[in-house]
Amino acid sequence: MSLKDIVTFGEAMVMFVADKPGALKDIDKFSRRLAGAEVNTAVGFARLGLSAGWVSRLGDDAFGEYIREYLAGENIDISGVTSDSRYPTGFQLKSKVLEGDPQVQYFRKNSAARTLSGADVDADYLTGFRHLHMTGIPPALTKETREFAYAALGAMKAAGRSISFDPNLRPSLWSSREEMVSVINDLACRADWVLPGVEEGEILTGSRDSRTIAEFYLNKGVSLVVVKLGPEGAYFRTQTDEGTVQGFKVEEVVDTVGAGDGFAVGLVSGMLEGLTVSQAVQRGNAIGALAVQSEGDHDGYPAKSELETYLQYQLTGVK
Repeated sequence: MSLKDIVTFGEAMVMFVADKPGALKDIDKFSRRLAGAEVNTAVGFARLGLSAGWVSRLGDDAFGEYIREYLAGENIDISGVTSDSRYPTGFQLKSKVLEGDPQVQYFRKNSAARTLSGADVDADYLTGFRHLHMTGIPPALTKETREFAYAALGAMKAAGRSISFDPNLRPSLWSSREEMVSVINDLACRADWVLPGVEEGEILTGSRDSRTIAEFYLNKGVSLVVVKLGPEGAYFRTQTDEGTVQGFKVEEVVDTVGAGDGFAVGLVSGMLEGLTVSQAVQRGNAIGALAVQSEGDHDGYPAKSELETYLQYQLTGVK
């Protein structure tokens, strides 16, 4: 039996985006969308033509039904998703901004996804995929979801599957900065490819220098580190190679949320498709640039043909 491409896990939330700029308390109308770092990446991978799966738990409610239907419509395998009538599906409110980062308020404290535990890991399902992409958000939610993260990673490593890890730091979800750094670095060092932003790298390693950040993880057994530099692009380093790949110029930034997840989609998909590291990083830069030009967290993620057209135009000026 041939393996499917990539699986991820985490919490999905229904997101209500303000229809006009202003403080959330003053907004009367919102548009419904889907949010969650891991569903962002699952959508991105599927749009590029990869066979993608997403694992989670949803409430047995209207929000949960919406998420299931949305992801099925994006051709994502959701057979690893369970429902729980005791707990609701989380949601969030997001402001609309003309510049800078939007305000986001979460309503997820007792969500169904937070009840996932190590006992819920289906190793047979996970190892039906050749790659696991994970972020630092699930281990931050609850003791149980942290157990799930470790068990999922362990199952994939035991099966010889490759693993990518995006720290996606959320300090407000952790009991302390020290605990966050300890757990995130422990998980990162068990992965093959690690993708911190430069600010995250400074928190996790104590250095803002991209080369030093990469060296920290390479010395602990990671094979590839890519440090995201925002509009400037990204720096990558392996045991034998390193370089900086410039970002793409964006005329108007609409919404920055989802850019990092989009970068992960480009980088990881490129690596899985056998591109060189610099080509994969370039793909990540491209999807990150497309992501910030749209309002939703993953609305700007392209299909494979759209990505190729965008790259061709950006690199050659020819459409």
